[in-house]
This record gives sequence, structure tokens and C-alpha cells, in this order.
Amino acid sequence: MNTNNSENKLPLVSIVSVQYGHAEVTIDMVLSLRKISYPNIEIIIVDNASPDEHPEIVKEKCPEIIYIESDKNLGFAGGNNLGFKVAKGKYILLLNNDTEVEQGFLEPLVEKMENDESIGIVSPKIRFYHSPDTLQYVGYDPINSITQRGGAKGFGEKDKGQYEKDELASYGHGAAMMVSMKAIKEVGLMADIFFLYYEELDWAHRIRDAGYKIYYVHNSIIYHKESISTGGRVSPLRAYYMTRNRIMYLRRNFSGLTYFFAILYQLLIAVPKNATLIAIKAKPKYIRAYALGVFWHLANAFNKKVKESPRLEDL
Repeated sequence: MNTNNSENKLPLVSIVSVQYGHAEVTIDMVLSLRKISYPNIEIIIVDNASPDEHPEIVKEKCPEIIYIESDKNLGFAGGNNLGFKVAKGKYILLLNNDTEVEQGFLEPLVEKMENDESIGIVSPKIRFYHSPDTLQYVGYDPINSITQRGGAKGFGEKDKGQYEKDELASYGHGAAMMVSMKAIKEVGLMADIFFLYYEELDWAHRIRDAGYKIYYVHNSIIYHKESISTGGRVSPLRAYYMTRNRIMYLRRNFSGLTYFFAILYQLLIAVPKNATLIAIKAKPKYIRAYALGVFWHLANAFNKKVKESPRLEDL
């Protein structure tokens, strides 16, 4: 896939994808990437200590990839960071392994960044794979600094051409997010202390604070195999990490009165409300997960790693 002839002037794009099980889904993603029209890519697959017996079948079926095996599950951020370590591209595309892409999806993303060096992140239009006329991502509205709530533009809407213009976005989408290597070297990598949830929001926040812009690119399209209903599902694991990491995000990115009121909102309104709603449904294991998410911060109140971000040279 990586072509190096003298006629090719397009920058190299390193596509990094993390898998934890479901190797066959990763293979489908790579097969879709084989069909794209952009000629200068490298594909880096990081296996995050998959519980499957033979996750390396991805390498057997797709010998063109760079395959990295982690000896332990490093989470979304940690797994991607392993891929960044070997990436050689001017741009790095984080791509979920449960996605498939349109043939010409990459050119608009590269063109957008090539035309404006102040852009640090671009994300494509994302549709649901099993409902291909339905939108998942066309940009994010700003997240409220106090409540930590924000709107996902167009989520669940039928795509009728109502978002056919590139727009500034507050955040990219973790399923498909292209970042310039220049921004990565300046800001650092994703903070692997999150492990699961909020890491890409934190990263985008830091990149935006460094002066870079974030864009939704309308004429780049991918399909995500996540169910439309998945985002609303709750599990003890999700409840724990969402609670813990929402507070982590606050600790890392806010200060002063904004931080004070945001923490009060989480501790006195958001967490009790969620726990109460779960209690009404008689699911005490969820209440415990919310509580553990809060107590983690009490135990790590002075942990310096909370505000640290790894850098390429540290890996």
C-alpha cells in the first residue's frame, strides 16, 4: 500500500487500529482499506492482548500490515500509543477496527489538513454500518464546562444531505480521527491513565488548547459497526470508567472556579442522580461502580500521574 515512486507527492498516512478480540472484524476493516484510492498509507494493527486463541490470524490474512502484539491490555489510549511509536506518517489516522471505509474517504481528510497547518484533528462523517443512511457523527458541539454535557450533531438522524459542509468541531470522533504528527510531537500522546473512555476527548482538548483547530469533513465517509443503541447501554465497567474518567478529565483540563463548580456538579448532582436511577431499577452492582469511580480519586488525590501525558520519545 505504501508507494514510494517519484510521482507520488501525497503525504504518508499511518492508519493505527487497536483490536481486542474479534480478529475477523479487523480483517474486514483491512480488506476495505485495500480498496481505497489514496496510494500512500501504512496500516498498523495493535493487538491489545486479545483473549482469542489466534489473534495473529490478522497478520496471516493481511501480510501488508505492521502487526504489534502487546503482552497486556493497555486500553484504548495505551494500545494506540504503541502504534504511534512505529508510525512514520505525516498524519496518523486512528481507526476503530469495527469500521469500514468508502474508497475515496482519505483524500478529503488529507486535503483539509494540507491546506491549513493550523488544523490538528479532522474526523469524517460517520454512519452506522447496519443502518447506512443514519448518522453517528457530523461534529460535536462544545461540552459545557460545568455539567460536562455536550451535543453530538446529527446523531441518529437520516442523512439527507443536511451536513454537506465542513465545520469546526469541538472534538473529533474516536472511531475515526486523523491527527497531524506535528501536533502529536508538540502536545504528546493520549493519556493512558484513562484506559477506557474520555481519552480522545482529553487529547482533543489539549490539542485545541495548543492552538490547533478541529474539523468535521463532510465528504469523507466511513461506516461504524457499533449499534445505534450501544451508547445508551450501561454496564458496571462502563459506569465505573465513565464516572472515574469524567472527573479525571476535569482534573486534567480545568482549574479555578470552573473546576470547583464542575466537581461539585459531578459529586452532588450527576453521580447521585445516576446512582439513584440505577437503585430504582434494583441494580446495586452499578451503584458500587459509581462509588468506586469517585473513591478512586480520593485514593489518588495527589497522584502526579493524573496530569501526565506520555510523549513519543518516552516510549
